[in-house]
Amino acid sequence: MSRAFTKEDGGVRWEAPAEARAYRLLWDGSGQNDVLRESDDLLELLKWAEARAQGQFVVQSAEGAVLARVQAA
Repeated sequence: MSRAFTKEDGGVRWEAPAEARAYRLLWDGSGQNDVLRESDDLLELLKWAEARAQGQFVVQSAEGAVLARVQAA
């Protein structure tokens, strides 16, 4: 493998950083608020959370402001 595709410090393949999204959906049950999905489409995140079988979710802006809380059916 070419050195152009590995990091100097560990031989790990380089990956481009993820694009920052406008909204993120977090699971609100572990106390740690694990990020489940990120998107620029707020409605897509709300529909995805509502379609889950169970769970409580929080939708946040990129800055961390809570925009919605969703309780799945």
